[in-house]
Order: sequence, then C-alpha cells, then structure tokens
Amino acid sequence: AFRGFGGPQGLLVCEVWLDHLATDLNMAPEEVRKRNLYAFDGDVTHFHQTLDRCPVQRMWKELSDSSELARRMADVTIFNAANRWRKRGISMLPTKFGISFTAKFMNQGAALVHIYTDGTVLVTHGGTEMGQGLHTKMQQVTARALGIPVGDVHIRETSTDTVPNSSPTAASASSDMYGMAILNACEQIMARLTPYVKKAEGDFKKAVNTAFFDRCDLSAHGFYKTPNIGYDWTLPDVERGRPFNYFTYGAACSEVEVDVLTGDMRILRADLLMDVGNSLNPAIDIGQVEGAFTQGVGWTMIEETVWGCDEFPWLKPGACHTRGPGNYKIPSFNDTPVDMRVSLLKDSENCLAIHSSRAIGEPPLFLGASAFFAARSAIASARADAGLTGHFTVSTPLTPERIRMACGDALASKFAATCMQRSRPSAFV
Repeated sequence: AFRGFGGPQGLLVCEVWLDHLATDLNMAPEEVRKRNLYAFDGDVTHFHQTLDRCPVQRMWKELSDSSELARRMADVTIFNAANRWRKRGISMLPTKFGISFTAKFMNQGAALVHIYTDGTVLVTHGGTEMGQGLHTKMQQVTARALGIPVGDVHIRETSTDTVPNSSPTAASASSDMYGMAILNACEQIMARLTPYVKKAEGDFKKAVNTAFFDRCDLSAHGFYKTPNIGYDWTLPDVERGRPFNYFTYGAACSEVEVDVLTGDMRILRADLLMDVGNSLNPAIDIGQVEGAFTQGVGWTMIEETVWGCDEFPWLKPGACHTRGPGNYKIPSFNDTPVDMRVSLLKDSENCLAIHSSRAIGEPPLFLGASAFFAARSAIASARADAGLTGHFTVSTPLTPERIRMACGDALASKFAATCMQRSRPSAFV
C-alpha cells in the first residue's frame, strides 16, 4: 500500500495496452490517447459514474502547447536518426484519480475548535501531519472562517482524547474532510460570536472578551461526512452508486536520454500540469506534485527489490537483499529532471470540496510514469537500429540493466533470453 494504493499500477497496465495498440496501428501513443480523452461533460466511467466538468481535454491541449510537444517530438526523431548509441524519447500522459474512501463509513471527519480570550485559536482534527502540509492548510481554513491572521491559529497534534474514531489519513481526502469539519465548527462559533464582532467593529479579540464575559460558548465540535457517495456491488451496474466524490486530473510530458551502451538514463525535461481547483495553498500543492512525480519515477525506473531466487544463489531463498539504502536505491539529485516545470490549472473550481479545491496527495504519482514511457520510446529507437520492430515487453522498474538488455543490439541479445526468464518479482509491461 503506497501512494495511490494500487491505482497507479492499474493505470500503468492500461497505458501499456494503449502503447501496444499504437504500435500495431503505427501511430504515436499520444495521438491515440488524445482521441480517447473524456469529454467535458456526460462521459461515463467503466464503473458507471458520470463525469461532470472534466478538464482533461483542455489540460491536454494546454500542456501540449506549453511543452512544445510537436516540435520536441520532431527534434527527438532528428536526434535519434543522427545517434546510434544515445537515444531520446518523449511521452505525454494524462491521469485521473478518484477522491474518497471506497468504504463509505470512512468518509467522515471531526474537529475541535477552541477560541481563547486573547483571540488565539486552538484546533485539533483527526488528520495526521506527515509532511504533506495538512496542518498548514487547516490553519488557513480556520483563519479564513474566523477572519483572523493565520499566526493566531495553532494546531494541536492529532490525538484520540480530543477527536476520537478518526479515519486513516489516506485516500487523499484528509484536507476535504477535516477542512469541512473545521469550517463546520467555526461556523457554529461565529453564529454565536457575530453580534459581538459587529459591536466591537470587527475587533476580534475585543469581541471574544466581551463574549466570554457574557458567558458565550467559544468552543465547538465540527463534523463532516462526504455526501452522495457509496457503492453497492450487489446492485445492477447502473444502480450501484458513486464510489468517488470527484476526480483530480493531471498530465505530464517527459523527455529522456538513454545511453544504449550502459542503460544510463536521465530526464532532460518534465512538464507537469495538475488540476487542484482553487488551491488551498499553491506552494504546498506544487511541492506535492514535484514529490509525487519523483516518487513515480522511482517506482517505475529505479526502486528494484531483489529477493533470493534461482538467479541469485548467494541469497537465501525468499530473503530480501534490498533492505536498506545500501542496496535499495531511491531517486537522488541526479535523477531530478534537468528542466522541471510545474503548473496548476486555472479557472477550474470544484464545488464538491472545501473552498472549491481538489485533493492532491496521491493523484500526481502516476505522472512519473511518463519517464518510463519516454524511456520505452528511446529503447524502441535503439531496437529499430538493431533491426527489431514492433511491440516489446520491459519490466518495472526500468533500471539501467533492463534498459541495456532491452536495446536489442548484438551484445545485449546474447543475454536477453536469460534475462527475460528471471524469477525475481517485477511488473512485466
């Protein structure tokens, strides 16, 4: 269970189907993807949920233009024709990620808000801060609801003695649920406090003091449950319901260069575009996109697990060799794109979440797979030079070893049969 909880793996398989189809049709995969994008309104998913205000066609066009996809594809073709042992590839992918727990009972959140007589506010909610900026966003929601500076809002660490029975901080839904719960609590307090604020001519601290001496309750418990969702597998297809409250969309265009002789790969440029609605905090959201992309590159290109098997007789059968940073490699400085450009889609309000925002945690991870498909394209050029055409299979993670073996030249072909029959765990796509 990693960022996306199986979703990116399913998306990867589907994109390989499309890539295979494009190869057999002698078309660019990007053209096939473009022809099969969802419409703005009215298209229905395979689980019978109708899509409303889907921006993916607009995002595809905007990213195609801003990344100069057509020109760069032509440049890649020219480069590959002039170079035998260094190859480039470029790929553009869309993504769509449903937001909600598919277990309906988990789609609930609570919060506790206290206002003190000095005008400061203490907030506790059921979400866990793990570096993703959740607490910062909840401070902003509170400050906006009460009309006070963010610096006057303090977050207490999550604890079951203040907010019990919280759902896991997962499914990218925490900002939505706890933001709405905090808003609910703040609205309760402001309903009682507004007359005092008016009397104090907007002086929040003075209003709070007056309310306190007038025995007005300055605390509230807020609660939110995501409405209009739920999926019943026992019903006929069209009656099963809506598993997701809404979707977060994205697109990525990556260009890579591969050393055919060593399998070394670097990302020359990555253009990323995400739809986060009216972002609660653009700086945090851009950081989330950058981090998710990097993790996606690690998942598809770098992070290989090695277990004891027939290929590795020096390992105990079933023993994991890649147990720490000495053997398990994650993305590092050299794996960062030379040129990385991240944009957030404008004018795409989402009325189904707090302050018209969209969730951002898991959706961008799959964008890292654009580097994988760009590398596949570079490998295809190397294979064409070796006289090999048509669809081919490679495994994730597409490590330098696997890139080298897939290039199909005379040296690699001596070992290809053995390498393609390995028993180590991997995803064959």
